[in-house]
Amino acid sequence: MSEDDPTTEELRLSQLRREQAERREAESAGKAGAEPEAEQHTRRAEKADYLRRKLEQRAEAERRAQDED
Repeated sequence: MSEDDPTTEELRLSQLRREQAERREAESAGKAGAEPEAEQHTRRAEKADYLRRKLEQRAEAERRAQDED
């Protein structure tokens, strides 16, 4: 991995921020009566949540691998 590559933790935090932002956008769009847009933001938030959970699993696997070394 090069120095420019983000760490698993950085990627996880990025997905968390993305999820939070999309949930805020979904709420705003819902209040404005833009249901299709709100649904789109909700789906994006769900995808970011899924990716964040996968990154958490990856981080745990990396920790276990380091412990075994």
